[in-house]
Amino acid sequence: MEYVAEFKTKPLTVEDFSKHYNFDSKTFYIHFSSFTDLQKFIFKTILDNSIEVLKSSVEFETFDNRNKLISLYFTIFENLSLNRDYVAYTLDGLENQLKALHIFGDFKNNFLAFINELGFENYVLNIDGLENIQEKTIKQSAWLQFLFIMKFWLNDTSESFEKTDILIEKSINTSFDLLDHSFLKSAIDLGKFLYKEQIQSR
Repeated sequence: MEYVAEFKTKPLTVEDFSKHYNFDSKTFYIHFSSFTDLQKFIFKTILDNSIEVLKSSVEFETFDNRNKLISLYFTIFENLSLNRDYVAYTLDGLENQLKALHIFGDFKNNFLAFINELGFENYVLNIDGLENIQEKTIKQSAWLQFLFIMKFWLNDTSESFEKTDILIEKSINTSFDLLDHSFLKSAIDLGKFLYKEQIQSR
């Protein structure tokens, strides 16, 4: 991460990388087969550390699902912001293809595992034969929501990324209100925010 942030490029080879940091390239291959594997590990670690920090908090256990998810997003994007130069370079030019990025494979699996722990089965309508489809839809929607917020964050120039924080709260509140079948007010609130952002960016 330090190398990429400093030179705005990945090392050409593992050998070049190992020489720069004075270690045996064989050590790299003990842990990773390529720089892509290393990137996957970095993003997974950012998520895993975010979840670990949250779960170590006694207060977190008292939160309802809505606030647990909001807290996770705040923590993830705080950690991403600490490493913004690296993240921005790694994702440069791929903002519109985030859902297809291979480097998010392990991140996505652990993210969806966290979503599963929240027990969204309580929000699934009791319709014979559709429970599994509804549960999968909820998890995939949560993933698409994360990618949407990630793309917004990559273009956010507000102080301390406060507009991303606003988007996190409004979009998650809208999602939960939708699950609770009382989403209209939050949907309008979210729509107003996004419309205002679009107008200001022109």
